[in-house]
Amino acid sequence: MTADGSLDILHRDDHLVVVNKPGGLLSVPGRGPDKQECVVNHLKELIPACIAQPAVHRLDMATSGLMVLALTAAAHAALSRQFAQRQVSKKYIALLAGLPKGCSGEKIELAFRLDPDNRPHQVYDPLRGKTGVTRWSLLRTEQGLSRVEFSPLTGRTHQLRLHAAHELGLHCPIVGDPLYGTGREGEQLMLHATFLAFFHPATGQRLCFTSRPPF
Repeated sequence: MTADGSLDILHRDDHLVVVNKPGGLLSVPGRGPDKQECVVNHLKELIPACIAQPAVHRLDMATSGLMVLALTAAAHAALSRQFAQRQVSKKYIALLAGLPKGCSGEKIELAFRLDPDNRPHQVYDPLRGKTGVTRWSLLRTEQGLSRVEFSPLTGRTHQLRLHAAHELGLHCPIVGDPLYGTGREGEQLMLHATFLAFFHPATGQRLCFTSRPPF
């Protein structure tokens, strides 16, 4: 959001909008009147003619960074296909508590699923879970913390958060994560969607966007 409370829009045309979402703002509306402030509803206030469900993908409420939203049904269908066919490139910067195990550049592949008794927490389950795949690289360490870049190859719920924290992943939770680490509820999650690239649904041109993490 900008200083006046409006969406931070990086790109807008007749087909789509790319925004820089702040941490703490929902991507889409949730259940109940207290969960209606979100990127989608702010966009619909700004552009009333956009489709009812413009979100093509989501970021966790606590995650900040780049999101693309469609303004037309045709754009939504085309962008959704790109996400489904893994034609969209995404990179995240995260600050981890500790030094990750494993070799920078390796893939993390872990199957996980929702824990119905502890929503929205995800649990490792190699039998019934869906596999999430993430490539990671260590950028630098600083006072017991590690700055890493994540390149998710799939888009599972809480994928990066679980891959960072689980002992079969990096075994270093993201700083500020109350679900998989020691963060407190409402604390800033140090996870930012810093790069997003896709093909324009109307022109076919490859569009690339970057956003510096606020940490």
